[in-house]
Amino acid sequence: MKSRAARLIATWFGCGYSPIAPGTAGSLAALAIAWPLVRYAGWQPLWFLAPVLVLTGPAIWAAGVTARESQQKDPGFVVVDEVLGQWLALAGAHHLNLQSWVAAFVLFRLFDIWKPPPVRQLEALPGGTGIVADDLMAGIYSALLLGAASQLQIL
Repeated sequence: MKSRAARLIATWFGCGYSPIAPGTAGSLAALAIAWPLVRYAGWQPLWFLAPVLVLTGPAIWAAGVTARESQQKDPGFVVVDEVLGQWLALAGAHHLNLQSWVAAFVLFRLFDIWKPPPVRQLEALPGGTGIVADDLMAGIYSALLLGAASQLQIL
């Protein structure tokens, strides 16, 4: 039961099983949840910090359990880390319009793939901590750039 719950969270309810680019599927799932929250519930960008803070612990646990059971250090089908990182990226926007949604997605995917320091170093942390921490840092980098672009009125 515990491992089943862990896998459900780790794959973000099955998004990680996408046959093409599961990490991108996880990021898109995060945006698919965020969009109606912004559009219909009036969420502001910074509010995405709340689910990141609430879900980081369960994400680390789920990623660690799932990695251990699959006997892989960072299984590609674990995408809860992409969800949290993508929400962190959104939190950096001053306002959400089409350009900032696209920029948040592109920046997060760029930093998640490129892994500039200390993103790569965080990935080396043990278990679920390493799986999640690098994406959180990629999300922070994305949020900082998105915030700067918003401040400079580029977006």
